[in-house]
Amino acid sequence: MAARIGDARFFGFMAPQAPRLPDNSGGSFFFKRGHATRGNARTLFATIAYQLAICVPCFRAPIAQVVEHDPSIAMRTIAVQMHKLISGPCRGYKNHRPVTILIDGLDECEEQDIQVEILRIIRHSSLPSRFIISSRPEAHIGDMFNSPVYAGNYFSLNVEQSFDDVHKYLCDEFSRIHHEHSTMAGIQTPWPSVDVLWELVWKSSGHFIYAATIIKFIDDKNYRPTQQLAIVLGSNSQGLPFGALDQLYMDILSSAPRQSEIIPILCAITNFLLKVAEIDQLFEFVDGETWLLLRGLHSVLQLPSEEIPFIFTHHASFLDFLNDQSRSHNFYVGGLDHRMHLAQSFLRRYAGRGQPSDWYPSHSGSWRPGDHFIPFLTSLPPSIELCPLVARMEPDHIFALQYSNFEDVLSWLKRIPSVPQDLITLWEDYVYMASMKSFSPTWAS
Repeated sequence: MAARIGDARFFGFMAPQAPRLPDNSGGSFFFKRGHATRGNARTLFATIAYQLAICVPCFRAPIAQVVEHDPSIAMRTIAVQMHKLISGPCRGYKNHRPVTILIDGLDECEEQDIQVEILRIIRHSSLPSRFIISSRPEAHIGDMFNSPVYAGNYFSLNVEQSFDDVHKYLCDEFSRIHHEHSTMAGIQTPWPSVDVLWELVWKSSGHFIYAATIIKFIDDKNYRPTQQLAIVLGSNSQGLPFGALDQLYMDILSSAPRQSEIIPILCAITNFLLKVAEIDQLFEFVDGETWLLLRGLHSVLQLPSEEIPFIFTHHASFLDFLNDQSRSHNFYVGGLDHRMHLAQSFLRRYAGRGQPSDWYPSHSGSWRPGDHFIPFLTSLPPSIELCPLVARMEPDHIFALQYSNFEDVLSWLKRIPSVPQDLITLWEDYVYMASMKSFSPTWAS
């Protein structure tokens, strides 16, 4: 019923386009951590149901009838969506040729309990199908597959290392780059040489994330591919697991100008979901400065587009790299100095009136930059240095923050030696007002 694949980005590199899916494909869903719609499971089964209706003609009418009868079905729980949109309409077609449904990057879906629930729902569905599920081998996912629920109903395949597939991928991509870049007109083929190509395959250790990242780096339209390739070949990896990938990340970051200005931005991106304009405001940059600073990092960052206005990393491994000092060295963003600077920047934003309204939660419930600021603040060591800025926070801005536990702030402040008593009193008042607001929906209306 289900196949478990070891590398969460397998489909993203090998089958990103629908035409590459199997002939009996019923649909696919690609999770991406932090993405507004692909970072959670709310649209998972509704999306698959829509694709089933398109790909499998006999499923079209019964699925359409469910949607017509209950237009709000897409807002229901994922269990209800699976039951009403997929299992119910398709129950009468158990003898139908099994369709293949791909779910990529299950570990990128928010919340571990949701990931486990997805697996449980799939196992109990009555759809004539085979699910192919890719994920990094997280413990809770492995436990679910190894539980009695899945006993005898799945097989596991580790595609984390695949040298031949990486070789084919690099051959195809280098051929495309040679064809598309005007500066390559005078470069003889094959480019690169067979020896160089296999050197890159060896450096990848069979990992697609390395291969995909070097292609993004070499394919940068602002540079000659030959020069970019020379940078990659000049890397001196340390022979450790993912050592070549770490060295590649170091090369990409080291080739960017104004590195000292990039590090605070990377610290912000690793902690908050932000737009370019919001980073400009946060660090008091001239409009567009963030874009200029980050444009050389497109091989590791997905910069905003019309469809996706936020900045994302292409792969979770880059976040892991940035947060591990032993790997990222001078580009490490988890240091106290960087996090304190980020907290101070946010606090200055909250100190004045008339700040841009899009920094605060909208009525639609969309996630905004400061929604998780209070948990971030209280994760820092209690510091007297932050007290003046905390005292200047505007109440309107404080009460606009979601996911905020004011009691945590009060507890955090009380652990600061020599904290001003008037600041403690102020936040005791905020805690009281927040409790009253929670008690009465009409409070302060």
